[in-house]
Amino acid sequence: MLRATSPFLWLALLHQLPTKPPYLRVKIWRRLQAIGAVAIKNAVHVLPRTAEHEATFRDLLEEIVASGGEAILIDAGLLAGLNDADIQALFNAARDADYEDITQGARKLMETSPFKGADIVRLQKRFEEISALDYFGAPHREEAVAALAEIDRKRYQHPDVSRAHPLAEEPLDLKSKTWVTRSDVHVDRIACAWLIRRFIDPDAVFRFVDARSYLPGPGELRFDMADAEFTHEDGGCSFETIVRRAGLTNDHALVAISEIIHELDIGDGQFARPETPGLGAVLSGVCSSTDNDLQRIAQAGEALNQFHTYFSTRK
Repeated sequence: MLRATSPFLWLALLHQLPTKPPYLRVKIWRRLQAIGAVAIKNAVHVLPRTAEHEATFRDLLEEIVASGGEAILIDAGLLAGLNDADIQALFNAARDADYEDITQGARKLMETSPFKGADIVRLQKRFEEISALDYFGAPHREEAVAALAEIDRKRYQHPDVSRAHPLAEEPLDLKSKTWVTRSDVHVDRIACAWLIRRFIDPDAVFRFVDARSYLPGPGELRFDMADAEFTHEDGGCSFETIVRRAGLTNDHALVAISEIIHELDIGDGQFARPETPGLGAVLSGVCSSTDNDLQRIAQAGEALNQFHTYFSTRK
């Protein structure tokens, strides 16, 4: 709970707005909502008494007066009719409604999967804005936290596409293909795209689709998605599958990188490579810096090239 800086716990802004221009009422209402003030009467809004809130209310008072309205800012102590707990309950109710919107938004995204990372970022940003106005710890905050954590986990969760037995391995023509995968690429898909461009076809074209399954067209190969030509097989990640089926297992540097990607993507403890957290941090940083899939692949490719060089010089 915020501590008062005077004997009074609250600041109250009393205001009266002119009838024109008509948008002024909406503008001031939005400003009051943005700072988290709650109304105890139609034209009386309160905030916990702090120096920061006093400065905020003073700015708003000046704006109201400059627009032709009237406003008074007072220290407020409650004597009758409402008590401090009642005011706190008003703040909590307002924030609980906001948190419920976040929770429902996250659940709706999960029901309409697949979803883009930008959708999650918008919810997370909104949560941060609400939290900054949650002066008394509204009860529904934890529900929103849990919903955001769940959708963030599912954001990178691989679809259930692993095959118990790989497809028949016949000679593959991997040149001049369009490689299709799910959008919002992360660890495995980023590494696969780098592998394809660096070791299989430098002129490869990539296509990103908003679906966990996709029916390929002529000249298209799918990777790391449901029913793909290259996906998880026998407990391995898609990167491992491409390395093996493209005949690249003699490159011990690629094998080392595949073990790291395996741990980052599957996390089953099969490989204990000390380099795993480092590459994981690099890839997470790349994904946080841009939502563009091709940019993610290009930026991460520089780091993967360095890892390949490093492992190539070691026995």
